[in-house]
Amino acid sequence: MSTASWPPVRALTAAAACAASLLAVCGPAVADGPNGIDDLRGARSAPNENLLDGHGVQFLPRPGLSEPPRISALSWMVTDLGSHRVLAARDAHRPLPPASTLKTLFALTVLPKFAQGEVRTVSSADLAGIAAGSSLAGIKEDMPYRVADLWHGVFLSSGSDAVHALAAMNGGWGKTIDDMQATADRLGARDTTVESADGFDTPGQFSSAYDLSLFGQAGLTNRDFANLAATKRAWLPEDGGADAYGIQNTNRLLVGSHGVAPYDGLIGVKNGYTSHAGNTLVAAARRGGRTLLVTVMNPRSGTGNAVYEEARALLDWGFEAAPRAVGVGVLPAPAPERRAPGTERAAHPAPLTAVHQASAARPAGDRGDVLLWSFSAAGVVALAGMGTALWWRRRQPVGPEGGGPEGEGRES
Repeated sequence: MSTASWPPVRALTAAAACAASLLAVCGPAVADGPNGIDDLRGARSAPNENLLDGHGVQFLPRPGLSEPPRISALSWMVTDLGSHRVLAARDAHRPLPPASTLKTLFALTVLPKFAQGEVRTVSSADLAGIAAGSSLAGIKEDMPYRVADLWHGVFLSSGSDAVHALAAMNGGWGKTIDDMQATADRLGARDTTVESADGFDTPGQFSSAYDLSLFGQAGLTNRDFANLAATKRAWLPEDGGADAYGIQNTNRLLVGSHGVAPYDGLIGVKNGYTSHAGNTLVAAARRGGRTLLVTVMNPRSGTGNAVYEEARALLDWGFEAAPRAVGVGVLPAPAPERRAPGTERAAHPAPLTAVHQASAARPAGDRGDVLLWSFSAAGVVALAGMGTALWWRRRQPVGPEGGGPEGEGRES
């Protein structure tokens, strides 16, 4: 290498080495796994045992981190879906009647089996056996409905008539209950015993905040489930006609009704009520690249909107606490969904929405930052090495080459 060409290379090497040092010093302190992906310097280590099996409120305090709000629900849980950390919970495995939140398990079980455009002419036999007092979507005998219409009846109106029609397509009420139990067992929902496909009060039927969180998380990885859970209003049937009428989602936190303000960033999932179960709710919200899931079971305050306002309080706390909170347990990532042959494409395929992206099995924005820092540091170190090699080998440079790791997160 000539004397004239050496100083630029030496300067490049020195600058790269300095930049690498700065990255090492200034890069964010991060951790992955149960302790999260944010600034956790000084955080307590992850618990050796699963604190979710304990009774009462489970929360690991940290300096400067507020405690979860004191609410009246018998059981509740707050989960960061990106890292699968459970941020806090109360009696997460307490068996309680789930009411219509069990329809999340019904959807997980039956939704992948039939294409959204498939048509079912509902018969009287399909609607037989609906329990008195059940919520209804208004499904009529001898009328053709697309499968998508029936699912609107399930998610928006919480209609047991729509559940019965879909269960008939699945082979009957008893078979659907058995299939739902098999789905719960596969997901590891050990607190759930299914006795009724629509969640109506039935002796021996139980679930838990933990299990319902499993169902909500798994559902949001299914595009159709996620879109249905986020739908506020629809026509039934959707194609219109003289018999069509509008329906609205009964989740007050989603649509804003009955004195409940809509929650900013809410993306579903399902509410429920029976006289035995009280009010129950599984709700997910996304803000600033983070998705939280809360489950609230049977508030005891006596106010009509308690389940929604207590879910709101937990979501607000969760978004504030998630960057620094230490998990008290982990909600396992769901296995890839299985679809029946011929149902891979819906009649009206929806674009990949933020709802569906929000429930990806890995963190979205936060892990991207980690990867960006990692790749940047690696690139700078490599650049420093190239300069040093050029110095030792004393060869003329052949010109700059653009290159380095270029990553792009895949959507699930």
